Amino acid sequence: MKVFEVGGCVRDELMGVKPVDRDWVVINSSPAEMEQSGFKPIGKDFPVFLHQETKEEYALARTERKSGKGYKDFTFYFDSSVTLEEDLKRRDLTINAMSKDSDGNITDPFGGKEDIQKKIFRHTSNAFAEDPLRALRLARFKTYAHLKDFEVAEETSALLREIAISDELSSLSADRVWMETFKALSSPYTENFFESLVEHGLLNPWFTDLEKISIDGITPEHKWIEMQRVNHFNLCSDLPIPKSFQKGIELFKLILSLINCSETQEKIVLIESINFPRNHEEIKGLLELKILQPYRKDLDKISNAVMSINFSQLAEFDGNAVSEKKQFLYHEALKSIL
Repeated sequence: MKVFEVGGCVRDELMGVKPVDRDWVVINSSPAEMEQSGFKPIGKDFPVFLHQETKEEYALARTERKSGKGYKDFTFYFDSSVTLEEDLKRRDLTINAMSKDSDGNITDPFGGKEDIQKKIFRHTSNAFAEDPLRALRLARFKTYAHLKDFEVAEETSALLREIAISDELSSLSADRVWMETFKALSSPYTENFFESLVEHGLLNPWFTDLEKISIDGITPEHKWIEMQRVNHFNLCSDLPIPKSFQKGIELFKLILSLINCSETQEKIVLIESINFPRNHEEIKGLLELKILQPYRKDLDKISNAVMSINFSQLAEFDGNAVSEKKQFLYHEALKSIL
């Protein structure tokens, strides 16, 4: 049994970046030997094991061959005869197809170190085009600070176009597409993800409503709200957007409606719908967005006025009287500033 550190963690170490997590590949071993050594099996399609102490993943070296459509339909081959180089060859990019042994020796059969120096994303083999998820992963890599300036090799761009016209992207699950999108939203250079999709024609079928790219805010939720705003709130309607994101979008739309409203009673209805007391923290974050900053002073006044209302007195009323009294309280608190 021989163990090697592989993939993105080796790449990041060579670039002087602390890896977020580590992946390991094991050669000259078997599932039985791994379990006898104390590893816990967790893989369904191929042997992957958890280290009993570090909880890091260790996978037996394997090869793979596409057997259907999408990123899931692959046939895997693994046994003790699969070599380290064969395992590295199945990986997406040369910069991710390197390994390091326990003595720190680097195995780099496809020129990953040179491509790091040249700042190039280059596919390891033509099998890159067999997995449509790799197109989204490559776009996401460009959102990382240490990879943002990498360019896509010409021959790799050709494979991305091949993926785009093959309709393979439609075979991806909505959950998987959102996962890649969320990771991009969580990274510092989010705009590079969407720009890469546009550049390589990868919008169909998941991002067909993408017309403009505009990133604002720090959190994934706020970045997504800004992207929705500039795309008429139609972006990625087929993706499983989390409820927290949806809530933020609805609050944001209500605030926009309030800003554009001129009729006092309608403003009060909108303010009540916004529910400043309940959504105070979310609203505070939304007011950091550039589009709302010119209105922040007025919105803060409204928020402070609403927060000062003593709603406990509503307990004295029943039925329709509660609604009428609430409207009266809002009107009294806001009449001097609307």
